[in-house]
Amino acid sequence: GAQVTLGFELQQPQYKVSVTIGKTLTLTCTTSRNGPAGPVKWLKGWGSGNQTIYEQTGSYPRVRRAVDGSNTDFTIHIRDVQPEDAGTYYCVKFRKLLAGDEVFQRGKGTEVSVHETTLVPSMVATAVVLSFLLLLSLFVALCMYRKKHRGEAESQCLAGPAAMGSFLHNPLRCCPRTPSTPPSINSSRALLQQSTKEDNYIHYADLQPLPAALQRVRSPDAAFSEYASIRVAAK
Repeated sequence: GAQVTLGFELQQPQYKVSVTIGKTLTLTCTTSRNGPAGPVKWLKGWGSGNQTIYEQTGSYPRVRRAVDGSNTDFTIHIRDVQPEDAGTYYCVKFRKLLAGDEVFQRGKGTEVSVHETTLVPSMVATAVVLSFLLLLSLFVALCMYRKKHRGEAESQCLAGPAAMGSFLHNPLRCCPRTPSTPPSINSSRALLQQSTKEDNYIHYADLQPLPAALQRVRSPDAAFSEYASIRVAAK
């Protein structure tokens, strides 16, 4: 903002400034040359509770002029900013009177806010991308988990009917061990016992008579026998 009185101009262009704790705050103020005699000061707040932040006389360890000795540039730097430095700052031109200094002109004020960290665009973009990837990975994991459990449930439901259907539509036939000697009943029982040991549960056993061609025996006096194969489905 600028105020003009008798050709004098004071400019305090910053309206709002945000600064991180521990960083340096820059407050800008410039004036024209044709002003009355008197100092230029920086005040925090306005009214009876204001605080002098900088003037040309005095000691202010954290404050320094941007251009030392300038009569027109009264920009200052405040280093190591702390939360209590938040507030509104005014650049004020005073004029000397016999009774003391009085306000001649002041800027419109700069509102300073202090925060802990600075979120630069790259950091924000990185955080957004990471969040998206995390959500995507969680979604994929959930889909795979549900698909896996759904597949197990369906396989358990279809196992019984599928096994039964395979026995019903595909009858088994027994073949002799050798072309000349048919298997004995004892050998068939041994095979059944061995299969029973290997499998935990028997769901279905299908007994089929031998074809007429396989019922031929070597001796006319030998009795005809029928043999059956057993198919075992394990649980």
